[in-house]
Amino acid sequence: METKFNFKRFRRLRYNPIIRDMVRETELSKNDFIYPLFVLPGKKVKNPVKSMPGVFQYSIDTLVEECKEVRDLGIPAIILFGIPEHKDEQGSEAYDPNGIVQKAIRAIKQEVKDLLVITDVCLCEYTSHGHCGLIDGEEILNDETIALLAKEAVSHIEAGADMVAPSDMMDGRVFAIRKALDYKGYTKIPIMSYAAKYSSGYYGPFRDAAESSPAFGDRKSHQMDIGNINEALREVEADIEEGADIVMVKPAGPYLDVIKKVKEKFGMPTAAYQVSGEYSMIKAAAQNDWIDEERVMIESLTSIKRAGADIILTYFAKDAARWIDRNGR
Repeated sequence: METKFNFKRFRRLRYNPIIRDMVRETELSKNDFIYPLFVLPGKKVKNPVKSMPGVFQYSIDTLVEECKEVRDLGIPAIILFGIPEHKDEQGSEAYDPNGIVQKAIRAIKQEVKDLLVITDVCLCEYTSHGHCGLIDGEEILNDETIALLAKEAVSHIEAGADMVAPSDMMDGRVFAIRKALDYKGYTKIPIMSYAAKYSSGYYGPFRDAAESSPAFGDRKSHQMDIGNINEALREVEADIEEGADIVMVKPAGPYLDVIKKVKEKFGMPTAAYQVSGEYSMIKAAAQNDWIDEERVMIESLTSIKRAGADIILTYFAKDAARWIDRNGR
């Protein structure tokens, strides 16, 4: 007897867990992750960040031990954010050869092999006013700032960093950094540009961790308006033309559409930063037993990769690496 089907049975590939694994389109890998870390002066310091459960500020000695754990988990890279001992209007410790990040780079490189060290290049953690550049009154100066950012990037590479990541969103900073690195002979050093960084409300916990809240005003004059996507594409294109090797979208979860368009239009290695607010919301909901933390963590990371990100900066990197180990991925 002939049987006629009037619908498609997609569930045939879902009943068996082995088949589900075989046909999964998007898989997370440890190689997808960069783990953000915060370093500050002192010894034997491991300060918990109240608004980011599981995240800490480290002194260099405890940071090195953390980096060993990161490496042993199979996470290939970290990105460093520095909290200086002294801040001033010029953010001078950002480009001081003996600044906190420069010292941390040297210590990590001496003690921890096979770990890629990336550094955040910005002035907001180092300035007394908390803004990403030099100021004149309440105006953030562009061209004067990019000269200092280039100087900061060179100092990080001279200390032994493998890659720099300018996060300031000043116009022309990728060109200035590329020119400065090339002039010093660092032509092989890649730049991962925060190319489409939005003026987002999701950064609050990070500013606690990095102690970088602005003393006045906001960052809307240089970070992108949350409603714009065509502007994001223009920003990314400009950074590529100026010499960026990897482009980044930040935040990740609320801007999956931007990640997708950036990847489709440019085909460049594309990073996305799952920022502090994204992380802390998941943590807070899990602590209230409103969600399954591990399940939502993996779902959120998978969505970022599915949108087109090749690299994900995430505070969940260690937890995700352990999940991958347990699940044989």
